[in-house]
Amino acid sequence: MDPRVDLLVKDALLLVVDGEREIPGGWVAISGGRVSAVGAPGSEPEATQVVSAAGRLVTPGLINTHHHIYQNLTRSFAPAVNGSLFDWLTTLYPLWAALDEEASYVSAYVGMAELLMGGCTTSMDHLYVHPRPGLVDAQIRAAQDIGFRFHATRGSMTRSVEDGGLPPRSVTQSEEEVLADSERLVKAFHDPSPGALIKVALAPCSPFSVTRELMIATAELAERLDVRLHTHLAEDRDEDTYCQEMYGCRPVEYFEATGWMSDRTWVAHCIYPNDAEMRRLAAAGVGVAHCPSSNMLIGGGTARVREMRELGLPVGIGCDGSASTDHASLWMETRGALLLGRYRGGPGAMTARDALDIATRGSARCLGRAEELGHLRPGACGDLVVWDAHPVALAGALSDPVEAWLRCGPARAWTTVVGGQVLVERGEPVLPALAGVLRDHTRIARSIQNLA
Repeated sequence: MDPRVDLLVKDALLLVVDGEREIPGGWVAISGGRVSAVGAPGSEPEATQVVSAAGRLVTPGLINTHHHIYQNLTRSFAPAVNGSLFDWLTTLYPLWAALDEEASYVSAYVGMAELLMGGCTTSMDHLYVHPRPGLVDAQIRAAQDIGFRFHATRGSMTRSVEDGGLPPRSVTQSEEEVLADSERLVKAFHDPSPGALIKVALAPCSPFSVTRELMIATAELAERLDVRLHTHLAEDRDEDTYCQEMYGCRPVEYFEATGWMSDRTWVAHCIYPNDAEMRRLAAAGVGVAHCPSSNMLIGGGTARVREMRELGLPVGIGCDGSASTDHASLWMETRGALLLGRYRGGPGAMTARDALDIATRGSARCLGRAEELGHLRPGACGDLVVWDAHPVALAGALSDPVEAWLRCGPARAWTTVVGGQVLVERGEPVLPALAGVLRDHTRIARSIQNLA
């Protein structure tokens, strides 16, 4: 180890290195954007910048595996909040047709700031409405301006209401447009190198929103370009009915028939696969983004997370869209995973450490980055969170800091570090442009919601 490191986080109440190692009073050193060492108190190296955890819990950064950030422009939109999934979508699609580059940029900037405040250091985003060009480009610019670790996914819809789908024609595209722009974005922005801040994946919205031909062609393009694949799958009972009527099979069967059953794929929700389908997904290495708050707010089912993990399926945590979840806190989602897991399976079905493992190492597996994200072993990306909760909330919680982190609270990120850069300090984003972006966001959100 170099005699002086770039950043040292020390005096942790407990440093969680990964699912196997925890260090009371520990420290972590970061050099060149990567973890260079971890250790016990008394062995800390010299450092250019020192952050005191001051007796707080320190964990790897949480990782968001499913989101629709642009939807924070219609957050808690009253006419849509009490409908079914399909009712909710058909209400909001006409409003989202107003999305342009400025709206995409400001929603991404605000969404990433919110994610950082909730302890998230890496997020994907599933942008699947494209009424105008350049929307994913704008999101990537926001991530670059912030220094956020971001997996952009080029979503798509080709089946409008005129073709038996749900969205209006204004937010759909032709197969040729989708494939051409997908390849352009990968070549322009995808960084395949270790430690990359920006990556791109391909992500048709769902089996019922694009054609069979596009599903097949997208899987083939991802193979050729060596990028990952993402979509919604088995999210709603109505999806079963739709796929049976349109394709003569269940959603997972259709997913498999179109070439998506591979370990480069992770899917959102996956609530309704049967036992045999779950085993096939596990055998193929398909990952699942579990979105607890969205499941509960929309009022559907929830993924069988314990059974999936027992089968070896990579399971991560997702916020889902800001309009359905209405927040972008990975702490809240991780706590929701703990509660839902115990609600489904009893008190032995999920611990706080299980939930933390899902939100870190499980999520990293979904994104294909298990070697460098989701843990703080030397060589990992220097992404971590120092957690804070009010002393009143933690009074009496003396025996287990990890259980207290999710059982007590609310907790917030006191310090969030991405690639060795401090992006949240003392609970506040270190983003000088944020105030102006928030003003722009309010203006744009008002203009969009006034279309209703």
